[in-house]
Amino acid sequence: MKKRTMPNVFIGICEALLVLLALLFFAPVITGRIINIGNIAGFAASVLLICCLVFRSPFMEFVRNLRESTAGRIAVNGVLAIAAAAMLLAAVISGFMIASLNIKPTDGSTAVVLGCKVRGNSPSLMLKRRLDAAYDFLTENPESFCVVSGGQGDDEEYSEASVMKSYLVSKGISEERIFAEDSSSSTEENLEFSKKVIEENGLNGNITIITDGYHQLRATLHAKRLGLNYGTYSANTAFWLLPTYWVREWFGIIDFFVFK
Repeated sequence: MKKRTMPNVFIGICEALLVLLALLFFAPVITGRIINIGNIAGFAASVLLICCLVFRSPFMEFVRNLRESTAGRIAVNGVLAIAAAAMLLAAVISGFMIASLNIKPTDGSTAVVLGCKVRGNSPSLMLKRRLDAAYDFLTENPESFCVVSGGQGDDEEYSEASVMKSYLVSKGISEERIFAEDSSSSTEENLEFSKKVIEENGLNGNITIITDGYHQLRATLHAKRLGLNYGTYSANTAFWLLPTYWVREWFGIIDFFVFK
């Protein structure tokens, strides 16, 4: 039996980790029929890297042959430069995403809970976790009020805000502490319309944004643009959803700076 060398063992471990990562990106498709730029890009990149490792000998031979011409060298170096820049950008964005996870809220701040998918009159798994985080925050801060924010999608029977309010009330939060904003359809509108609710009802203008941790950076960028003083309080994202939504958020942050 041929003894495996350390480089081959390392490559085998990398292949196994990439297979696991590909499965994590594919898991939301099976568990929730979730398909977005996050799991499409993540799954495609994982499969591409797996193929490069599994067929590394012919792949390296192809690259060597390509580099023998000037045009080939330019193409290879260009691809490598783009890949390096993309990885650096992803790392920088991820660093800022991690930093925004828990920005200390001010005392008495108004909780703004960002909406997510509802199924009938029940919150989706992700929204339920946001609402559980909101319940914890409101329990820890009995003087704070709350704005639940989210409109009604074409495939939703009820507005996200109405489902969110009902859920919090069912858990014991007083209805008088909860204000519903049921017109928004994006993170930007969540914050913009919630600001109007806060101003119209004389609530504390300092807010605490409650959403998934991966989402906090983009939410705080919108809040900053609106002139809001904010803290953050993050919900925990299910582990099989986190890679998909983390990668999707890279594109969301790029979109914010390029197109907003």
